[in-house]
Amino acid sequence: MPPTSPSRRHLLASMIAASSGLALSPLLAAAPPAPLLTRPIPSTGEQLPLIGLGSWISFNVGRDPQGRRESVDVMRQFFAGGGRLVDSSPMYGSAQDVIGEAVQTLKPARLFAADKVWVSGGARGVAQVEASRKLWRVPRFDLLQVHNLLSWEEHLPILLAMKREGRLRYVGITTSEGRRHAEIEKIMASQPIDFVQISYNALDRDVEQRILPLARERKIGVIVNRPFRQGDLTQALAGKPLPGWAADIGCTTWAQALLKFIVSHPAVTCAIPATSSVAHVRENLLAGTGRMPDEALRKRIAQDVERLA
Repeated sequence: MPPTSPSRRHLLASMIAASSGLALSPLLAAAPPAPLLTRPIPSTGEQLPLIGLGSWISFNVGRDPQGRRESVDVMRQFFAGGGRLVDSSPMYGSAQDVIGEAVQTLKPARLFAADKVWVSGGARGVAQVEASRKLWRVPRFDLLQVHNLLSWEEHLPILLAMKREGRLRYVGITTSEGRRHAEIEKIMASQPIDFVQISYNALDRDVEQRILPLARERKIGVIVNRPFRQGDLTQALAGKPLPGWAADIGCTTWAQALLKFIVSHPAVTCAIPATSSVAHVRENLLAGTGRMPDEALRKRIAQDVERLA
């Protein structure tokens, strides 16, 4: 059989994307061998690439010149590969300033800047947001999230007012490691938020029961943190041969398989693996391309990961 032409590869990728509710990132429309897939933000329909970039620990390099150069290189590769959403928090040490240095250096055309409020008291939150914005060197944030629900009753009304006034595009809440899910559900059901950020991977699947279905019902986008359990999951699988299904969905590493399991869930908008490695950001972006596992294969992936990890 002759090799598939670039135009045919692009057509096939488009058909796969359409069948999964996905679209091709415009940044990679001219790169048919590995088009980065996107999914619409439920509240607006804006397309967002399936793979984003977290900054917890990985970008907390202080004033170290080499660490900062490496972080800029990671972000350069991320944007070159079609990535958009970068996520940070005042909790993450120097990460915001490191991101801001990269933004100033690279001047990305389509950055989706996602940050958090992480302080007690609404008035202090306003000051913190402005300080974060200056560190990022951006005119405004695309998304602000109440980090781990800290003082959410005070922060959410302020963030929603900022959105109404055009000073912010999206509002969300976050949690991690399975904490406070009952409260997350109550906020999702009662507040007009655009995003919820939660932990989810092939082993930590509690959110499949209530949070992910509720997100679809309420048209709330889902950002997934800790996709590798902060590296513990990939380390546990290191050296274990990839099952045969990996090749069927274009995965050459466990990291790609773990990410494809996450972003193939129809309620998930974006996963945000953090990395300080250019090679790893390339590897992660590839998980947002090509064929995605169907529901039967997703169950098999979860079973194999549970057996092997």
